[in-house]
Amino acid sequence: MAKASTKKTVTVEQIGSPIRRPAVQRQTLIGLGLNKMHRVRTLEDTPAVRGMINKVSHLVRVVDEK
Repeated sequence: MAKASTKKTVTVEQIGSPIRRPAVQRQTLIGLGLNKMHRVRTLEDTPAVRGMINKVSHLVRVVDEK
């Protein structure tokens, strides 16, 4: 009997443009799977992902946490 996946996830949406931002912020957005406005990604909620979200918190919005 397979157990249902209970991993925590976080859904983020890009709300800011990477234009005229430092290269590391652009690369962080790409690492999160975001590179165009209003893209939404559901990611596993890990400390690494949380750190990336905090680094570009002015460019992304956390839509949903499960």
